[in-house]
Amino acid sequence: MDRGRLEAFSDGVFAVAITLLALNLTVPGGKDLLMQLTQHWPAFAGYLVSFLTIGIIWVNHHVLVRQITKVDRTLLFVNLMLLLFVVLIPFGTSTAADYLPHNSRDAQLAMVLYGGIFLGMSVGFGAIFEWTLHGEHVYHPLPADQHWAARRRFVGGSGVYVVAIVVAVFNALAAFVLIGLVAVYYIFERTPASPGPPEGDDEELVV
Repeated sequence: MDRGRLEAFSDGVFAVAITLLALNLTVPGGKDLLMQLTQHWPAFAGYLVSFLTIGIIWVNHHVLVRQITKVDRTLLFVNLMLLLFVVLIPFGTSTAADYLPHNSRDAQLAMVLYGGIFLGMSVGFGAIFEWTLHGEHVYHPLPADQHWAARRRFVGGSGVYVVAIVVAVFNALAAFVLIGLVAVYYIFERTPASPGPPEGDDEELVV
């Protein structure tokens, strides 16, 4: 498989996941619209957080894939692990939105599920990043003395997701806020621009 097919397949999954998020945004008819919109605020808040998170992962995924020189079976399966959790985000978002207004046991469980999906996605992305650090997998390898700093930047959100899962057991809304803050942080935390493949390099890659 070449790098272009890997990215195209992944882009399609990201696009479907984002589209499914919007399909969950519905309000019953026949009642005061403003009241309905107000009562369904968790659905809109969940949509915003999940949309931003998927978008951020898509941007960073593009940055990583652009640097890759060789696609192997390991990368294909690690990438599938990432996409496994990406496609679960719409389900997790709608479930959390249904129960979030009440800090009940069900709401707490819904937020544990929501946070768990985000944690799985973060681990999947981190695994791809880890794969790029070893062997001749990228055009411009990161110096070894910068590996740990880069790991903290790329997958630091995983730690917050773990905290959010624990917090969700006690307070569903607080856990949701923590997950939202991760998305806000990564909007402003820029990944250094990658020079990408040298001009004229063939992008056809062999498994």
